[in-house]
Amino acid sequence: MTAESLRKILDRLARGELELDAALDAIKHLPFEDLGFAKVDHHRALRVGVPEVVFGPGKTPEQIIAIARALRAGGESVIVTRLNADSAAALREAMPDLTYDAHARLAFWRRPDLVVSGRGTIVVAAAGTADLPVAEEAALTAELMGNTVDRVYDVGVAGIHRLFAHHERLVQASVLIVVAGMEGALPSVVGGLVDRPLIAVPTSIGYGASFGGLAALLAMLNSCAAGVTVVNIDNGFGAGYAASLINRAR
Repeated sequence: MTAESLRKILDRLARGELELDAALDAIKHLPFEDLGFAKVDHHRALRVGVPEVVFGPGKTPEQIIAIARALRAGGESVIVTRLNADSAAALREAMPDLTYDAHARLAFWRRPDLVVSGRGTIVVAAAGTADLPVAEEAALTAELMGNTVDRVYDVGVAGIHRLFAHHERLVQASVLIVVAGMEGALPSVVGGLVDRPLIAVPTSIGYGASFGGLAALLAMLNSCAAGVTVVNIDNGFGAGYAASLINRAR
């Protein structure tokens, strides 16, 4: 339940247009709804401004469907991350108007009254094509949280002239998300060009000594560009969420 939907219920109750029992029925699942295997947090959007997001791995398709239905019935947008193709097919069959982005492995249903609430543009920059699943998870997350997103892809340091061609877009961003695997150098380079918050996302892309993204993670944590902060390996969702909070606060 959103703050606006709760406000409408209370306003109708105050004007006498809604019976007390009907108002109680409308908000009876606050703060959470117990499904037995999950407690769906309908209060989260009221607390932090963003509804609960479903992490797909480890859940059966039936569990994901039940949680998604509960979220939607509560008037919230539905976002399911890291969803595999089989679970996505089952979810789409149960809820046909959900969208599934196979590249980002993310399924979503956007509330029709969702508006852009971010005050500026979030730029998502990715070093290579292999980093795009994580970059798209970040970009879609930020968009679903009410932000305008600009994508700058395949601009890694192996051909740094490709990055410089987009310099104007980088410096006009309110927040940047920079995604890279291999040695994870791109956030440091971008961080030396801009005066905006920068969230670095290491990916697990790389050869053996990249250790599944650990090399990129350590490189970003040790960046000499002072404005760089870092999320976990492959955590595009976390980067998109954090960027949204920063963009909204501005």
